Amino acid sequence: MTTTEPLPTAAGPAVALAPIAVRAAAPADLPALTAGGLAWRPVTTDDAAALLELRNTIAAADGEPYRMSPGELADELAAPFRDLGANWRIGLDAAGTPRAWGMVDSMPGDTTVVRAFLFGGVHPASRGQGIGRELLAWLVARGRQVLAASGKEVPGRLGVFVEDTAPRAAIRLYEHAGLTPRRYYSDLARDVRDLAAHPLPEVELDGGLRLVPIADEYDEATRLAHNDAFRDHWGSQPMTREQWLAGRTEFAPEWSFVVVDPAPDVEALLADEGTDPDTAASLRAGEPFVVGYHVAARYTADFAVRGYSFGYTDILGVRRAYRGRKIAVALLAAGMRAFAADGMEYASLDVDTQNPSGAHGLYASLGYVKKHGAHLRTIEL
Repeated sequence: MTTTEPLPTAAGPAVALAPIAVRAAAPADLPALTAGGLAWRPVTTDDAAALLELRNTIAAADGEPYRMSPGELADELAAPFRDLGANWRIGLDAAGTPRAWGMVDSMPGDTTVVRAFLFGGVHPASRGQGIGRELLAWLVARGRQVLAASGKEVPGRLGVFVEDTAPRAAIRLYEHAGLTPRRYYSDLARDVRDLAAHPLPEVELDGGLRLVPIADEYDEATRLAHNDAFRDHWGSQPMTREQWLAGRTEFAPEWSFVVVDPAPDVEALLADEGTDPDTAASLRAGEPFVVGYHVAARYTADFAVRGYSFGYTDILGVRRAYRGRKIAVALLAAGMRAFAADGMEYASLDVDTQNPSGAHGLYASLGYVKKHGAHLRTIEL
């Protein structure tokens, strides 16, 4: 690909992009971290317990509606595509107690936009000393280096997710760094304690489609369905196999379902220019063909914080060629019935408020209401 080839951007029209190494404007050296007298070093797996306590302390202080479990953190640290030495930092006080942390996260599957997400925080007892300002400067600089090193000649993005409860001081830091609001998200929940009084729709799928519990035999087919379903969603990028397999500690297969087409129209799908190469190869090989999926998780560490138990819809999607056939409704209803049967009080999920598939309206029609919100701030490169 030439460095002057026109590329589509989120704004719409194609524009000529300079090389990513130029656009990222990566510094040769990272900013120093000196504020508060902290000693900074890369994170290791030995830091897991102390880092977990620090992150959950920060979450509690900032009113965030979740807590991280030991398993979730272990998953993060073990992901093969994460470079703890280069992209993670932890700041220790004189007693060796962690007081701040940060990481730059990037995904190997990024294809049409290359992204670097910035995460971190400062212990509430150590705030007001300039630590957050220096840490954010380090994260932005390292994020630029990651983007430049990617070699991917596509639009670039630095991003930070911000909860609605975030301290005003943090917002000011993001604004000063040039991170501006880009996308908004809603955390939704639906009471499932009395489905007799508040029934769920009964959906009969057409065309021989079958709704079945998720199983290992459908795992790769579900990844392919996900990549197709989310290809037209803003901010979404394909998931590689290693990304798909990472972070499964909280995965709840007993609450997860797929819709399978046992006899897809292979000829028509192969002729459809929207069919991606991986799906085409799977169709030619006669592998199971998943057309919709509901993958759920059990985040028990969040129950006490939210004040209720819930089943969480981690990802829900329908292949684009199969939309309009009530597959998502059938999957959501199956998931909510499974939550209720397991004694959960609520069904919960997150949604992009500008989701192009009409998901927000679907959730509202099924009784979901907003509980919390967040937004994404970015620097577009």
